[in-house]
Amino acid sequence: MEWLADRLAEVPGVVAVALGGSRAQRTERSDSDWDFGLYYEGRIDPEAIRALGYPGTVVAPGEWAYPMNGGAWLTVQGQKVDLLYRDLDDVRRWIKEAERGRWELYRMPGYLCWMPSYALVAELALCKVLVGSLPRPTFPDPLRETAPRRWRWEADFALRHAESHARRADVAACLGKSSFAILAEAHARLCERGEWITNEKRLAERARLNGTERLLHPGRETNLTTLTASVRAAIVEAD
Repeated sequence: MEWLADRLAEVPGVVAVALGGSRAQRTERSDSDWDFGLYYEGRIDPEAIRALGYPGTVVAPGEWAYPMNGGAWLTVQGQKVDLLYRDLDDVRRWIKEAERGRWELYRMPGYLCWMPSYALVAELALCKVLVGSLPRPTFPDPLRETAPRRWRWEADFALRHAESHARRADVAACLGKSSFAILAEAHARLCERGEWITNEKRLAERARLNGTERLLHPGRETNLTTLTASVRAAIVEAD
């Protein structure tokens, strides 16, 4: 796909193109998409993306919820290709914030626990730069201190609500909040270890919480109050 990166680099405003996701980290499956970050300065015109001539959906910057920004879902020679617009000035700002241990959570479709702003920094740390040059940040020590505290507050708050839903037999809400708590604790553990996170794929497994995750498997017969208590205990005891 390097030849495609060269074409993408010709889009006005684009200063660098990076391969991201599982392909960059060599953890892909045979059916994995190809994810390309288009790092631009100033502005990027979706018409220039459409002019490449590949079938699919192209959106303008800002059409996807912040900080995802926008991009395209394309088919290129039979392969699924995702393009992600990244405003380089905005990304540089979040790099500086992460270095100070400051970050935000944003509601984002596809993220159960919302998207942390430092995911934009993580993308740079984990990507393969194909065209141009980009910052390659390391995991800052201040973020290792602030992120786990916030994530554990989120986990505890979610579990308290899960327990409340359990008493009312609100199955969907109870399981949803319990799942949120597990993933939030996983975020906390990986941040403590200084491991970058870009999404929630295999997040519980990476944090060694997949045993806790099994408590929520479909078909498991248990009282909801017992389930939430088990999740809380498993989060505390998991190693």
